[in-house]
Amino acid sequence: METHENELCIVHDLMNQDDDEPPPKPVQSVSSQQLHSVTIPQRSEKDKTVISERSKVFMEIFFPGVSEKEWNNWHWQIKNSVRSIDQLERFVHLTENEISVVGKKIHTLPIRITPYYMSLITGNDPEYALRKTLIPVFDELISGAGEILDPLSEEHHSPAPNIVHRYPDRVLFLTTGFCSAYCRYCTRTHMVAKEKTHMGIKAWEAGIRYIEEHHEVRDVIVSGGDPLTMPDFHIEYLLARLRQISHVEIIRIGSKVPVVLPQRITKSLVNILKKYHPLFMSIHFTHPDELTPEVNEACEKLANAGMPLGSQTVLLKGINDDVEIMKKLVHGLLKNRVRPYYLYQCDPIPGSSHFRTPISKGLEIIKGLRGHTSGYAVPQFVIDAPGGGGKIPLLPEYYQGHEDGYAKLMNYEGRVFGYPDDVE
Repeated sequence: METHENELCIVHDLMNQDDDEPPPKPVQSVSSQQLHSVTIPQRSEKDKTVISERSKVFMEIFFPGVSEKEWNNWHWQIKNSVRSIDQLERFVHLTENEISVVGKKIHTLPIRITPYYMSLITGNDPEYALRKTLIPVFDELISGAGEILDPLSEEHHSPAPNIVHRYPDRVLFLTTGFCSAYCRYCTRTHMVAKEKTHMGIKAWEAGIRYIEEHHEVRDVIVSGGDPLTMPDFHIEYLLARLRQISHVEIIRIGSKVPVVLPQRITKSLVNILKKYHPLFMSIHFTHPDELTPEVNEACEKLANAGMPLGSQTVLLKGINDDVEIMKKLVHGLLKNRVRPYYLYQCDPIPGSSHFRTPISKGLEIIKGLRGHTSGYAVPQFVIDAPGGGGKIPLLPEYYQGHEDGYAKLMNYEGRVFGYPDDVE
């Protein structure tokens, strides 16, 4: 595939990092030994990575001259990502609703789909769940009431560049504006895929200083964009700097890379990550069809490295708003040692009404899971309150009030039980 002119930005960031290398002398927070111990890997050629039969068929049809080594190289996957409607037409027959965005100013996101993830979409109809999450449609151009670019008011809660400090003891560190795939319902359309997408080490310094100076911060969530799209050296540099801050107890990484670019979970990356425990990872899963052999292997590598894995799933109309689909997803996640963590109500970004369900649908799904499957399989249904109110959990009406000193509690079968609740 041709490399679009805009591709030069990310190719530069991944291949030629002269502008974004760390300072020649290590900063005080990191020892010279730590920085010199960083090894630049020979990408992923030496990693043994499974290739599913579906991917092999896709390669034979659409990339006949590409070797398995190239296919498993995450740089190759990014460089050959689908980035336009014209490129999409090579892989799928587009509908009028999808073609109608051509020539329109899409105020949300550009297109980016890795060849690997494209292999899951090709051959399926326009109503296929994964297709609807990544291919833009005309509905994106229609803004509804209450839809704004930054619904969570992250920019208002940013006391330092790339830092969002909304909760007392934790901060969100936005380390990059680049993703290997752009979900059409992304809540950070106001900052991802803008200008130079990989921010680089120099741009992190103000954020790191902010964390160092605020001793109440015990938990740092590294997000973006997608931090796992950064080079190994940058990832290690950031983790080493954060781990040197004594009051930072845990570090979390938020990513969809294990799902859309599992080839990125290389041996060299895993060896870096496991050096900085306690390190957690929240992975953005959407649908059970994402649990392919490649993704299963990526999760296994991460879990074997000692990282607790959690899933964050956005509830999406016509995609996963069904009890049985969600049950299949959470069961598959647990088999891969990924704990279902959050089920999010879709954020009201512009053009998101065709994705958003009524809140009652999320409650219906939780009710359909609670008691009908393992407790570990039931995520917490939350709304990230517009305006920066934070995550607000929602539950079905299990508590039915009081009567004669007893709390009335309804179980998963709809039966009501009494609990003595008259103590002071």
